[in-house]
Amino acid sequence: MNTTRFNERMKLADIICANPSLILMLPRFGIPLGFGDQTVQQVCRQHQVSADFVILIFNVYTFNDYLPIVDEMSRINMEQLVPYLEASHDYYLHQRLPHISRHLNHVAANVEPRYSQVLLQFMTDYEKDVTEHFEEEERNVFPVLQRLQQGEPTTDNIASRFVDGHSNIEDKLSDLTAIVYKYLPPSALPDESIELVFDILQLSADLEKHALIEEKILLPYANYLSGRKQ
Repeated sequence: MNTTRFNERMKLADIICANPSLILMLPRFGIPLGFGDQTVQQVCRQHQVSADFVILIFNVYTFNDYLPIVDEMSRINMEQLVPYLEASHDYYLHQRLPHISRHLNHVAANVEPRYSQVLLQFMTDYEKDVTEHFEEEERNVFPVLQRLQQGEPTTDNIASRFVDGHSNIEDKLSDLTAIVYKYLPPSALPDESIELVFDILQLSADLEKHALIEEKILLPYANYLSGRKQ
């Protein structure tokens, strides 16, 4: 992959070709397919989205060594940050997790009950943990950032509210992956099991970037807005 950072003057189609997984980000910005040869700036203007923020997200998801510094974020229109994170939550809860759950149910239907019960209970517990974590963020973290963006003072410290939760979510997803590809019995459908693992790995990579955005972008940005030292 070309290591040149993306910028808003590039054609959106070229960026998607460079990293096809970014196509999953487009609905979170309200950008449909069919943008032709338009640049990111042109597409974002058409859909009333901040082009520099879209590019920030694209670069974070594509380049593992890229993280914006606070000075850079201060020049970016960050008003889309909370709506983007909320759209990501909606995607995980109402699309990816239900898809994986359906896939897991199909796999579990073809193995012995002692295995299927463990798999299904693990998935049920995981979905519950993720839902509670996201609800906590939307109830107690995002509103604080939005108040800061509006210039309202606040004494809330949001740092401790979600970092530990991220580790728990990521660890449990890794456990589910290990259970599937290490311990499924031979009676499990091979193709279905492999597809399930790839689904989980894709979600894991997405959630890792999501957590990175909250810990390394949202927190420093909130501290910048509140005037705290970094």
